[in-house]
Amino acid sequence: MRPAGENAHKRLIDFLRNDLRLTGTKEGCGRGHCGSCAVLIDGKLRRACRITVGQAAGRHVLSIEGLGTPEHPHPIQRAFMEAGAVQCGFCTPGMIMATKALLDANPHPSRGEIARALRGHLCRCTGYVKIIDAVLLAADYLMGAVNTPVPPGVQGEGSVVRLDALAKVTGTAVYGADLVLPGTVHVKAVRSPHPYARILEIDAAPALQLPGVIAVFTARDVPGINRYKRQREDQPVLAEDVVRFCGEPVALVVAETEAAAERGVQVVRVDYQVLPPLLDPAASLAAGAPSLHPGGNILAEERLERGDVQPALAQADLLIRETYRTTFNEHAYLEPEAGTAYLDEEGRIVVYGPTQAPHHDQREIAKVLGLPAEKVRMRQCVVGGGFGGKIDMSVQCFVGLVTHLLWRPSRMVYTREESFLATTKRHPFTITCTTGCTREGLITALEMDILADTGAYASAGPGVLTRAVLTATGPYRIPNVRVHGRSVYTNNPIAGAMRGYGVPQVAFALESQIDMMAQRLGLDPIDLRRRNGLEGGDATATGQVLGRDVGYQATLEAVKNYWTRPLSREGAPRILRGRGVASMWYGIGRTNSSNICEAEIVLTTGGQIRVYAGATEMGQGCGTVLGQIAARALGQDLGRVTVVTGDSLLTPDADTTSASRQTYMSGMAVVAAARELEQELLQRASRVLDVEAGALVLADGAVVAGSDRRVRVDLATLAQGGELRRRGRYQSTATRRSEASDATIPYEVYSFGTEMTEVAVDTETGQVTVERVVAAHDCGHPVNPQTAEGQVEGGILMGVGFALKERFVPGSTENFRSYHIPTAGEVPEIISLFVTGPEPCGPFGAKGLGECSSIAMAPAIANAIFAACGYRPRELPVSRNELKEFMASKPLSYYI
Repeated sequence: MRPAGENAHKRLIDFLRNDLRLTGTKEGCGRGHCGSCAVLIDGKLRRACRITVGQAAGRHVLSIEGLGTPEHPHPIQRAFMEAGAVQCGFCTPGMIMATKALLDANPHPSRGEIARALRGHLCRCTGYVKIIDAVLLAADYLMGAVNTPVPPGVQGEGSVVRLDALAKVTGTAVYGADLVLPGTVHVKAVRSPHPYARILEIDAAPALQLPGVIAVFTARDVPGINRYKRQREDQPVLAEDVVRFCGEPVALVVAETEAAAERGVQVVRVDYQVLPPLLDPAASLAAGAPSLHPGGNILAEERLERGDVQPALAQADLLIRETYRTTFNEHAYLEPEAGTAYLDEEGRIVVYGPTQAPHHDQREIAKVLGLPAEKVRMRQCVVGGGFGGKIDMSVQCFVGLVTHLLWRPSRMVYTREESFLATTKRHPFTITCTTGCTREGLITALEMDILADTGAYASAGPGVLTRAVLTATGPYRIPNVRVHGRSVYTNNPIAGAMRGYGVPQVAFALESQIDMMAQRLGLDPIDLRRRNGLEGGDATATGQVLGRDVGYQATLEAVKNYWTRPLSREGAPRILRGRGVASMWYGIGRTNSSNICEAEIVLTTGGQIRVYAGATEMGQGCGTVLGQIAARALGQDLGRVTVVTGDSLLTPDADTTSASRQTYMSGMAVVAAARELEQELLQRASRVLDVEAGALVLADGAVVAGSDRRVRVDLATLAQGGELRRRGRYQSTATRRSEASDATIPYEVYSFGTEMTEVAVDTETGQVTVERVVAAHDCGHPVNPQTAEGQVEGGILMGVGFALKERFVPGSTENFRSYHIPTAGEVPEIISLFVTGPEPCGPFGAKGLGECSSIAMAPAIANAIFAACGYRPRELPVSRNELKEFMASKPLSYYI
């Protein structure tokens, strides 16, 4: 690297990204906690956010761009692609650089050595399993032991390399913070330091006097409606008279540089009248509590009733009543929110940024700006993880507003601290659960009360509560059910959509109850679940009769094969081991909604196939999966297919990418479009070949005669008159309650799962280590098994964090130093098993999977802890200190 000169005190990451425009090195935290910014300096691994240009001057600096290119990827980059180690890809450049450093020093590492080497590099998506696989594969490649890539897949079937993997491993994928246009202004938010306060005055004059500051905008500058929504229109873009949570945006400072904007934020004066905050749902419900919103403090209330609960509980042979609590969780995606807005050649405001709902964002931005929807375009950037957190607005309205008012490109990038402070969280639940059963283990009644803290604004709060209530029965036949749920406003951070959408919380309660039933009745926990488990033809508590795609019983059978094996007793005497099991179900799609999805398929004049889908790719692999579905439906190899996703101008509306819905619903829309295109191509080929259309098939870039494949016409020939475009539409059969049938079909189809965990509990420290997970899921037939495994592994690690580590404390938790997600050093052995029901549905038999593997993990771990040491967790995450104190209070004979 050249002498530093005037850049000596600049951070190396800023010099690489802003001066040299080498944006492959990512900034995930700015504190050296996450490892996303890793580079090699003289062959040693360093964090580019923690070293200056002066410290690197005169030394050899290697970033991801210098390792390999899209035309000539390095063997390590190739290994990451082929092992399925790439999901959102934001952590990937840092992981690859860490792998390079490791393999340079140790060409033959073990899995344990790899895990230890990568402990300082966080990944929220993959669960690390396939990253470790990739390092082992890279070691083989570098030693010349392997030279055969993963096959590309025939007609899109099976495990294929993801379509977006090459750009992500080479650092050429363009995330929200990577796009900087000429003339861009930079935006920073002035945020409230108080959870509840009245705004008395905003004085922007000190900021406007600073060099480089262009403007300060407040709520008065919003030209349209100063409100946006996920499910209720209750959240201002910029606070007007009152702030309701710490971090709520009050004003925007716009400047020529990011540094000038930050200085401006520091000197904007806001006078507040601080009000007593409501920080607990019970306090919000108390008599005399101030109303945080005009309609009161109850955002939503839901009930589910079936049968007659009270007599059933009174007659039960075994009655169990317990209260369970969960806390706020942070999504902790590695990419902080960032985006850019600009005016295109037609005068449209284009917002390039993170989203899970581009068409919804388009409509909301237009409303805020007072424009027709067609004057706004939402383009999804490459997204560094979502998990529900990027359904809500972050930078979109801010940069759209600034560009609309100033007619200049604008850019906004959150710091990690800002991301933690200002974005949505998982809802904390307090659940009181009462179950009754017979002495034979048949569940006769369930009563559950749910109190959810939705924070300052609605976000997805109503939907989270509805799904939690409707899913509270788990995958079981329970004849008598009463579930009551309330979602309550507080002055805490906004709680919104997060992986599982309320189901992990209720599953923790119910599956703990079922484990207690089995223990107290002396029954095998899997057998008890089998006796009560749903099958095709059973009616749920909503009255819905399930179809023959239900594979829940098959998940139990798959796990049972591992459940009966002897448990390891290795290790020090102070280590106690236990095995636990839990099950889940998850309705695919939005609750009580028709779930309309559309997709378009285009045959280009060059004979290529292009799929346009409004679904958004966040790392889960839906772009590749939809391409595979199109390829298979049209009888073509995946290499002929490209996929365009998440653009409100180019792609049809597929609603939100959430609720594990896109493989099933957008997949069905892709199949419908493919069938329309297929019929048109067969008719055209029939006229060209003088062969009946029914005797023709699509294959190998052509239409061919089924009896003689030498009789053929290329697809390009059939498109000579212009590209062919066909649209497919899918609408689910989910409905609200029907008065005629007294039944609700909240979801058209469900996925099911059972997970078994083996844990080790240290009696001296209270440390719980998850050593093994066996996860069996009925998600239909996975379109891409490697991607499906990656989703399961990532969900399992997120479930481990939910159970044992992750607690977001408002006002205290700021970044990855205080919010701990699982690392590569905590990866258990994971065995993923996929099963199906008797008659799988969906595109080529596929259902949904994204949410599923995280749901049953926490109760499975909690049940394993009880099996190991007798401690029954009733709050998540499990308190290490409480566990240690419990074990210290028991004599040695208790464990023998």
